[in-house]
Amino acid sequence: MCATRLQKASVAVCLALVAAPLGACGDKPTPAPRTPSVATSAADAGGMAALTAAAKKEGALNAIALPSDWANYGALIDGFERKYGIKVTVENPEGTSQDEINALKEHRANGRAPDVVDMGGSFAQSAAQQGLLARYEVAAYDKIPKEQKDPRARWYNNYGGYISIGCDANRVKICPATFADLRKPEYKGKVALNGNPTRSGSAFAGVYAAALANGGSFDDIQPGIDFFAELSRNGNFNPVESTPATIAEGRTPISIDWDFLNLGYADEFRKKDTDVDWRTAIPFDGSFAQYYANGVNKDAPHPAAARLWQEYVFSPEGQNIRLGAYARPVLMDAMEKDGTLDEAAAEKLPTVEGTPTFPTEAQTEKARGTVNRGWAKAVSG
Repeated sequence: MCATRLQKASVAVCLALVAAPLGACGDKPTPAPRTPSVATSAADAGGMAALTAAAKKEGALNAIALPSDWANYGALIDGFERKYGIKVTVENPEGTSQDEINALKEHRANGRAPDVVDMGGSFAQSAAQQGLLARYEVAAYDKIPKEQKDPRARWYNNYGGYISIGCDANRVKICPATFADLRKPEYKGKVALNGNPTRSGSAFAGVYAAALANGGSFDDIQPGIDFFAELSRNGNFNPVESTPATIAEGRTPISIDWDFLNLGYADEFRKKDTDVDWRTAIPFDGSFAQYYANGVNKDAPHPAAARLWQEYVFSPEGQNIRLGAYARPVLMDAMEKDGTLDEAAAEKLPTVEGTPTFPTEAQTEKARGTVNRGWAKAVSG
């Protein structure tokens, strides 16, 4: 009798709990959706529909340091605004990775902080270490190669390319193809970087590539600094930051920069019918590939829009837009396998030899410290 009463009581409790919002009788409770500001995935925010609705309600996205001609950001922003009706504002479009970190800190409390960041890998690692980035796993997180993402999902690479040497064949008789070529006297005053390597991810990568071309390694970037110090002493290094404008003006006829930028510049110069004949070479003696990392500001003024933006730039649509500007999507291999890759755009990428390797976070941090300490003295004298 006692056992029978207990069995009946158990059945009654189960029946009573069937209608409860949290599961019953051994079922795990279904967690309630979290607010976008702390959600660690779209599912955590209640699903893509809920995240999209919250982002549309916010109606705005703050970005920083995203030139429209960099890795097709103009097309990405236009696509995002059309798809979701969310206005994207880009502060300091020509800013550096360091400017992004500064903005995360300086505008934390005034609503002007960037919601999302796009920065060189070493700077993303630094931002994460300083506690500036939120944990958020995009839907494609598991498809991103292990070495291309933070295990705590505070940053993950989105696109990248190879360091290349761009050259205006109308102003340079014979364009250089290797780092060794850049030592030649005919390039006096012509060799530039895209910024200062203590602040710019692309310039930092240029120094890393020069190190590999001159006996250095991922563990030793000093030969790269020494190389540019030599170019500075012999007058070949040009301290002007290379941009499409300085190239068109003839001020930086040789520019060490990402292949996707140099290739994109060439297209733009042809479209505008300028007198610039921009050629691009990937130096075999300093082959260096790297990707740019995306992340969400931990204190984003528009947390839902920030997370929705990440989902967009890691979607097949966003990744193929990157590819349209010669930037190599981080999900390229996965998209090729599942049939979502724009094959025609992929075929336009320059051919490179071998499989790219990447410095570890520790190696990059060490290299960044070396550059920060030694660049100004070595190159400026």
